[in-house]
Amino acid sequence: MAETPSAGSRSVASGSLRCGVCGTESRHPPFRPSPPEQAPDLDLRPGEPVRSTMPRWLQQCPGCGYAAPDITRAHPAAAEAVRAAPFRALLADNAIPPLARRFLAWALVLEETGALHASAEATLHAAWVADDLDRPDLSRAWRLDAVALWRGGPPLDAEQTVRVVDALRRAEAWGDAAATAEGLARAEPPEAVAQVVTLERRLIEAQDSGRHTVASALPPPARRPHVTHQRIEARGEGLWARMKRWLSRR
Repeated sequence: MAETPSAGSRSVASGSLRCGVCGTESRHPPFRPSPPEQAPDLDLRPGEPVRSTMPRWLQQCPGCGYAAPDITRAHPAAAEAVRAAPFRALLADNAIPPLARRFLAWALVLEETGALHASAEATLHAAWVADDLDRPDLSRAWRLDAVALWRGGPPLDAEQTVRVVDALRRAEAWGDAAATAEGLARAEPPEAVAQVVTLERRLIEAQDSGRHTVASALPPPARRPHVTHQRIEARGEGLWARMKRWLSRR
């Protein structure tokens, strides 16, 4: 989502940030994660130590509830999204775990500004929170919401589609997962993606909805550094190919 910083968004007070939507000032310690040391999951949730830092991925304004990686920056439509009834209802829904609400709040803003794929990512992050809290009901629902957002946005490439397959499998949407995986396999994707699809199809056939790592699809399985928590431009060498190369370094 294209963002523009609000004028005077950063407070003169050291360490204090001014919300780009409502102007409320609050303190948020800087966060710059180290590269993960363990292989990511098939849906690209990073391994440790980044895996356990999710509470620090987003800032949230204590005034209006706006959540974003940097609350001093706000898309022009963010204020309207934050004032809208769905956003206010989400913040008031105590049935949703607080950290998941933060990711879903960011997802709502992204969706309202038209960044559907980014909204899908934020919704998937909420599903990861549900995984950690052993709430399969919520994780299934939010994975299916993420799939709908991915499919509602621009056309997906092979690397994005394999993540849709994984989300459907984890949500136990077996028919849709199998059909999507079969279609991707017929499209003859790059070798690394094809290896992941092969594993996904085996897991779907076994009706295995559990967590599996990229290392199980792109051997040798080992502890490797990677940068899956950073955005990688969709050009040149593909993400799965990069992972295969990183995993084979040792």
